[in-house]
Amino acid sequence: MCKKLSPVNGTLELIKAVGLDKLEAECLKKPQAECPVVHYFSPGICVREVSIPAGTFAIGHRQKKEHLNIFLKGAVTVYKDDGQIEELIAPMIFVGQPGRKVGHVTQDLVWLNVYPTNKTSISDVEEEFMDKSTVSKEVYKGAVKCLSYTLDSEDYVKVLQESGYTEEQAQAEVQNLNDQIPFPLGPLSVKVDDSPIHGKGLFAMSGFQAGEVICDMRIEGKRTPAGRYTNHSRTPNAVPRWCGKTIQLVALLGVKGCLGGFNGDEITIDYREAMKVRNEEVELCHQ
Repeated sequence: MCKKLSPVNGTLELIKAVGLDKLEAECLKKPQAECPVVHYFSPGICVREVSIPAGTFAIGHRQKKEHLNIFLKGAVTVYKDDGQIEELIAPMIFVGQPGRKVGHVTQDLVWLNVYPTNKTSISDVEEEFMDKSTVSKEVYKGAVKCLSYTLDSEDYVKVLQESGYTEEQAQAEVQNLNDQIPFPLGPLSVKVDDSPIHGKGLFAMSGFQAGEVICDMRIEGKRTPAGRYTNHSRTPNAVPRWCGKTIQLVALLGVKGCLGGFNGDEITIDYREAMKVRNEEVELCHQ
Protein backbone atom coordinates (compact mmCIF):
# COMPACT_ATOMS: atom_id res chain seq x y z
CA MET A 1 0.00 0.00 0.00
CA CYS A 2 1.22 3.50 -0.62
CA LYS A 3 -0.12 6.86 0.35
CA LYS A 4 -0.83 10.02 -1.68
CA LEU A 5 -1.67 8.36 -4.99
CA SER A 6 -4.64 9.85 -6.81
CA PRO A 7 -7.06 7.59 -8.71
CA VAL A 8 -6.06 7.34 -12.36
CA ASN A 9 -8.44 6.63 -15.21
CA GLY A 10 -5.88 4.28 -16.70
CA THR A 11 -5.24 2.26 -13.52
CA LEU A 12 -6.71 -0.93 -14.97
CA GLU A 13 -4.72 -0.47 -18.15
CA LEU A 14 -1.59 0.10 -16.07
CA ILE A 15 -2.19 -3.09 -14.10
CA LYS A 16 -2.67 -5.03 -17.33
CA ALA A 17 0.38 -3.45 -18.96
CA VAL A 18 2.97 -3.86 -16.20
CA GLY A 19 1.34 -6.52 -14.04
CA LEU A 20 0.21 -6.26 -10.44
CA ASP A 21 3.56 -7.41 -9.04
CA LYS A 22 5.49 -4.63 -10.79
CA LEU A 23 2.90 -2.05 -9.79
CA GLU A 24 3.12 -3.30 -6.20
CA ALA A 25 6.93 -3.06 -6.31
CA GLU A 26 6.68 0.57 -7.42
CA CYS A 27 4.09 1.36 -4.73
CA LEU A 28 6.32 -0.13 -2.06
CA LYS A 29 8.97 2.47 -2.93
CA LYS A 30 6.54 5.19 -1.86
CA PRO A 31 5.82 6.32 1.74
CA GLN A 32 3.54 3.73 3.33
CA ALA A 33 0.21 4.58 4.94
CA GLU A 34 -0.49 3.82 8.59
CA CYS A 35 -2.98 0.94 8.46
CA PRO A 36 -3.58 -0.34 12.01
CA VAL A 37 -4.80 -3.93 12.26
CA VAL A 38 -6.58 -5.53 15.21
CA HIS A 39 -7.59 -9.20 15.42
CA TYR A 40 -10.53 -10.28 17.58
CA PHE A 41 -10.55 -13.92 18.64
CA SER A 42 -13.55 -15.85 19.89
CA PRO A 43 -14.34 -19.60 19.77
CA GLY A 44 -14.22 -20.68 16.12
CA ILE A 45 -13.91 -17.13 14.75
CA CYS A 46 -11.19 -14.57 14.06
CA VAL A 47 -12.20 -11.09 12.91
CA ARG A 48 -9.46 -9.03 11.26
CA GLU A 49 -10.10 -5.29 11.40
CA VAL A 50 -8.02 -2.99 9.19
CA SER A 51 -8.30 0.81 9.09
CA ILE A 52 -7.00 2.67 6.02
CA PRO A 53 -6.93 6.47 5.64
CA ALA A 54 -8.48 8.35 2.72
CA GLY A 55 -6.06 9.03 -0.12
CA THR A 56 -4.43 5.58 0.06
CA PHE A 57 -3.96 3.39 -3.00
CA ALA A 58 -4.22 -0.11 -1.56
CA ILE A 59 -3.12 -3.45 -2.99
CA GLY A 60 -4.35 -6.12 -0.63
CA HIS A 61 -2.86 -9.53 0.13
CA ARG A 62 -4.44 -12.37 -1.84
CA GLN A 63 -7.23 -14.03 0.10
CA LYS A 64 -7.11 -17.81 -0.20
CA LYS A 65 -10.65 -18.68 0.85
CA GLU A 66 -14.23 -17.48 0.54
CA HIS A 67 -15.25 -15.67 3.74
CA LEU A 68 -17.57 -13.02 5.15
CA ASN A 69 -16.58 -9.36 4.66
CA ILE A 70 -18.06 -6.48 6.66
CA PHE A 71 -17.33 -3.03 5.20
CA LEU A 72 -18.00 -0.99 8.31
CA LYS A 73 -17.00 2.55 7.39
CA GLY A 74 -15.81 4.66 4.44
CA ALA A 75 -15.70 4.42 0.66
CA VAL A 76 -13.30 2.85 -1.84
CA THR A 77 -13.01 2.63 -5.62
CA VAL A 78 -12.19 -0.99 -6.44
CA TYR A 79 -10.41 -2.09 -9.63
CA LYS A 80 -11.61 -5.61 -10.47
CA ASP A 81 -9.95 -8.45 -12.38
CA ASP A 82 -12.71 -8.45 -15.01
CA GLY A 83 -11.96 -4.86 -16.03
CA GLN A 84 -14.78 -3.27 -14.05
CA ILE A 85 -14.49 -0.35 -11.65
CA GLU A 86 -16.81 -0.45 -8.66
CA GLU A 87 -17.50 2.14 -5.98
CA LEU A 88 -18.10 0.53 -2.58
CA ILE A 89 -19.71 2.64 0.14
CA ALA A 90 -20.13 1.42 3.72
CA PRO A 91 -21.99 -0.15 5.38
CA MET A 92 -21.94 -3.40 3.40
CA ILE A 93 -21.88 -7.11 4.23
CA PHE A 94 -20.99 -9.69 1.61
CA VAL A 95 -19.15 -12.97 1.02
CA GLY A 96 -15.73 -12.24 -0.49
CA GLN A 97 -14.22 -14.62 -3.00
CA PRO A 98 -10.57 -15.74 -3.20
CA GLY A 99 -8.29 -13.17 -4.86
CA ARG A 100 -6.82 -9.70 -4.32
CA LYS A 101 -8.54 -6.34 -3.93
CA VAL A 102 -6.99 -3.25 -5.48
CA GLY A 103 -8.50 0.11 -4.76
CA HIS A 104 -8.29 3.80 -4.00
CA VAL A 105 -9.67 4.72 -0.58
CA THR A 106 -11.76 7.88 -0.96
CA GLN A 107 -13.09 8.05 2.63
CA ASP A 108 -11.40 6.76 5.81
CA LEU A 109 -12.09 3.03 5.77
CA VAL A 110 -12.70 0.30 8.35
CA TRP A 111 -12.93 -3.23 6.90
CA LEU A 112 -13.55 -6.52 8.68
CA ASN A 113 -12.57 -9.98 7.39
CA VAL A 114 -14.46 -12.68 9.29
CA TYR A 115 -12.46 -15.92 9.27
CA PRO A 116 -13.96 -19.21 10.50
CA THR A 117 -11.00 -20.81 12.32
CA ASN A 118 -9.96 -22.34 15.61
CA LYS A 119 -6.46 -20.87 15.33
CA THR A 120 -5.55 -18.27 17.97
CA SER A 121 -2.24 -17.02 16.51
CA ILE A 122 -2.24 -14.14 14.02
CA SER A 123 0.59 -15.75 12.04
CA ASP A 124 -1.37 -19.02 11.82
CA VAL A 125 -4.53 -17.20 10.70
CA GLU A 126 -2.58 -15.30 8.04
CA GLU A 127 -1.01 -18.54 6.83
CA GLU A 128 -4.44 -20.16 6.52
CA PHE A 129 -6.27 -17.31 4.80
CA MET A 130 -3.68 -15.05 3.11
CA ASP A 131 -1.06 -15.44 0.42
CA LYS A 132 1.44 -12.59 0.61
CA SER A 133 3.15 -11.76 -2.67
CA THR A 134 6.77 -12.60 -3.40
CA VAL A 135 7.38 -8.88 -4.01
CA SER A 136 6.19 -7.82 -0.55
CA LYS A 137 8.13 -10.65 1.13
CA GLU A 138 11.36 -9.64 -0.65
CA VAL A 139 10.91 -5.95 0.19
CA TYR A 140 10.29 -6.79 3.85
CA LYS A 141 13.32 -9.09 4.04
CA GLY A 142 15.47 -6.41 2.41
CA ALA A 143 14.33 -3.81 4.93
CA VAL A 144 15.05 -6.15 7.83
CA LYS A 145 18.57 -6.87 6.57
CA CYS A 146 19.35 -3.15 6.72
CA LEU A 147 18.68 -3.07 10.46
CA SER A 148 21.53 -3.50 12.92
CA TYR A 149 21.10 -4.63 16.52
CA THR A 150 24.73 -5.28 17.42
CA LEU A 151 24.58 -3.14 20.57
CA ASP A 152 21.44 -4.92 21.74
CA SER A 153 23.14 -8.30 21.24
CA GLU A 154 26.17 -7.13 23.21
CA ASP A 155 23.94 -5.86 26.01
CA TYR A 156 22.07 -9.20 26.08
CA VAL A 157 25.41 -10.91 26.79
CA LYS A 158 25.94 -8.45 29.67
CA VAL A 159 22.50 -9.30 31.07
CA LEU A 160 23.43 -12.98 31.13
CA GLN A 161 26.75 -12.23 32.83
CA GLU A 162 25.09 -10.01 35.45
CA SER A 163 22.42 -12.61 36.22
CA GLY A 164 24.79 -15.61 36.26
CA TYR A 165 22.86 -17.35 33.51
CA THR A 166 24.53 -19.19 30.64
CA GLU A 167 23.06 -18.96 27.14
CA GLU A 168 22.14 -22.64 27.38
CA GLN A 169 20.22 -22.08 30.61
CA ALA A 170 18.42 -19.05 29.16
CA GLN A 171 17.41 -20.96 26.03
CA ALA A 172 16.24 -23.95 28.06
CA GLU A 173 13.90 -21.67 30.00
CA VAL A 174 12.63 -20.04 26.81
CA GLN A 175 11.94 -23.43 25.21
CA ASN A 176 10.16 -24.85 28.26
CA LEU A 177 6.59 -25.53 27.10
CA ASN A 178 5.20 -26.42 30.52
CA ASP A 179 4.43 -22.82 31.51
CA GLN A 180 3.16 -21.51 28.15
CA ILE A 181 -0.41 -20.61 27.20
CA PRO A 182 -2.02 -18.87 24.19
CA PHE A 183 -3.13 -15.26 24.35
CA PRO A 184 -6.57 -15.02 25.96
CA LEU A 185 -9.54 -14.63 23.61
CA GLY A 186 -10.50 -11.08 22.68
CA PRO A 187 -8.75 -8.24 20.79
CA LEU A 188 -5.10 -8.68 19.88
CA SER A 189 -2.83 -6.07 18.28
CA VAL A 190 0.51 -7.91 18.38
CA LYS A 191 2.00 -10.65 16.23
CA VAL A 192 4.88 -13.10 16.59
CA ASP A 193 7.10 -13.06 13.51
CA ASP A 194 10.72 -13.42 12.37
CA SER A 195 12.89 -10.88 14.17
CA PRO A 196 16.06 -9.09 13.02
CA ILE A 197 17.15 -9.08 16.67
CA HIS A 198 16.95 -12.80 17.39
CA GLY A 199 14.78 -15.69 16.21
CA LYS A 200 11.15 -14.72 16.67
CA GLY A 201 9.96 -11.43 18.09
CA LEU A 202 6.78 -9.58 19.01
CA PHE A 203 5.52 -6.91 16.59
CA ALA A 204 2.84 -4.22 16.88
CA MET A 205 -0.06 -4.47 14.44
CA SER A 206 -1.61 -1.20 15.63
CA GLY A 207 -0.04 1.78 17.39
CA PHE A 208 0.34 2.24 21.15
CA GLN A 209 0.92 5.41 23.13
CA ALA A 210 3.34 5.63 26.07
CA GLY A 211 1.69 4.10 29.14
CA GLU A 212 -0.81 2.05 27.14
CA VAL A 213 -1.16 -1.67 27.86
CA ILE A 214 -0.02 -3.68 24.85
CA CYS A 215 -0.93 -7.22 25.95
CA ASP A 216 -0.53 -9.77 28.75
CA MET A 217 2.88 -11.40 29.21
CA ARG A 218 2.16 -13.75 32.11
CA ILE A 219 -1.18 -14.85 33.57
CA GLU A 220 -1.13 -16.60 36.95
CA GLY A 221 2.42 -17.84 36.38
CA LYS A 222 1.92 -18.91 32.74
CA ARG A 223 3.67 -17.25 29.79
CA THR A 224 1.71 -15.99 26.80
CA PRO A 225 3.52 -15.67 23.45
CA ALA A 226 4.53 -12.16 24.59
CA GLY A 227 6.22 -13.69 27.61
CA ARG A 228 8.18 -16.03 25.40
CA TYR A 229 9.02 -14.00 22.30
CA THR A 230 9.56 -10.38 23.40
CA ASN A 231 13.22 -9.66 22.67
CA HIS A 232 15.78 -7.70 24.69
CA SER A 233 16.96 -4.18 23.87
CA ARG A 234 19.21 -1.74 25.71
CA THR A 235 16.75 0.96 24.54
CA PRO A 236 13.40 -0.79 25.00
CA ASN A 237 10.04 0.61 23.95
CA ALA A 238 8.07 -1.40 26.53
CA VAL A 239 8.29 -2.64 30.12
CA PRO A 240 6.65 -5.47 32.14
CA ARG A 241 4.26 -4.29 34.88
CA TRP A 242 2.14 -6.07 37.48
CA CYS A 243 -1.66 -5.86 37.33
CA GLY A 244 -3.26 -8.18 39.89
CA LYS A 245 -2.07 -11.72 39.07
CA THR A 246 -1.09 -10.70 35.56
CA ILE A 247 2.16 -9.25 34.23
CA GLN A 248 1.32 -6.87 31.41
CA LEU A 249 3.47 -5.43 28.65
CA VAL A 250 3.19 -1.63 28.78
CA ALA A 251 4.49 0.85 26.19
CA LEU A 252 7.33 3.09 27.41
CA LEU A 253 7.37 5.09 24.19
CA GLY A 254 5.07 5.57 21.24
CA VAL A 255 4.98 2.33 19.24
CA LYS A 256 4.05 2.38 15.54
CA GLY A 257 1.61 -0.13 14.10
CA CYS A 258 1.36 -1.55 10.59
CA LEU A 259 2.63 0.57 7.71
CA GLY A 260 1.07 -0.60 4.49
CA GLY A 261 0.99 -4.38 4.68
CA PHE A 262 4.10 -4.64 6.87
CA ASN A 263 4.50 -5.31 10.58
CA GLY A 264 4.83 -2.33 12.87
CA ASP A 265 7.63 -1.76 15.39
CA GLU A 266 9.16 -4.73 17.14
CA ILE A 267 8.26 -4.53 20.81
CA THR A 268 11.26 -4.89 23.12
CA ILE A 269 12.02 -4.85 26.85
CA ASP A 270 15.13 -4.70 29.02
CA TYR A 271 15.55 -8.22 30.37
CA ARG A 272 16.88 -6.74 33.61
CA GLU A 273 13.39 -5.38 34.29
CA ALA A 274 11.85 -8.69 33.27
CA MET A 275 14.07 -10.54 35.77
CA LYS A 276 13.06 -8.17 38.57
CA VAL A 277 9.39 -8.77 37.86
CA ARG A 278 9.97 -12.52 37.55
CA ASN A 279 11.73 -12.61 40.93
CA GLU A 280 8.82 -10.73 42.47
CA GLU A 281 6.49 -13.37 41.03
CA VAL A 282 8.55 -16.19 42.53
CA GLU A 283 8.54 -14.48 45.93
CA LEU A 284 4.74 -14.07 45.80
CA CYS A 285 4.32 -17.77 45.01
CA HIS A 286 6.30 -18.70 48.15
CA GLN A 287 4.34 -16.42 50.47
